[in-house]
Amino acid sequence: MAAAAYGAHGLRRSDRDEYQKELYETANRYHLLHSLALLAAPHCRRPALAGSLLCAGIGFFCFPLYYHGLSGDPGFNRAAPLGGTLLILGWGAMAL
Repeated sequence: MAAAAYGAHGLRRSDRDEYQKELYETANRYHLLHSLALLAAPHCRRPALAGSLLCAGIGFFCFPLYYHGLSGDPGFNRAAPLGGTLLILGWGAMAL
């Protein structure tokens, strides 16, 4: 919630370009959605697997986008596809 508040108010009047703001908003949206999915992980057949995959996916997907959105440095962007893959696998683990 703190990241959402910062994105809504702190980035509004910043010198960052629209692409950086969009990256930050995307990271925040996926972070919130998958944090809510983590609440359902204990109710699936393999909660440790699903929770681990979702947590790792959030870290590897959202952190590079947050970092790039805040700093303008795309240095960690190579981790985002791995994070997206982990998020997909986490959803798959929840479905099984």
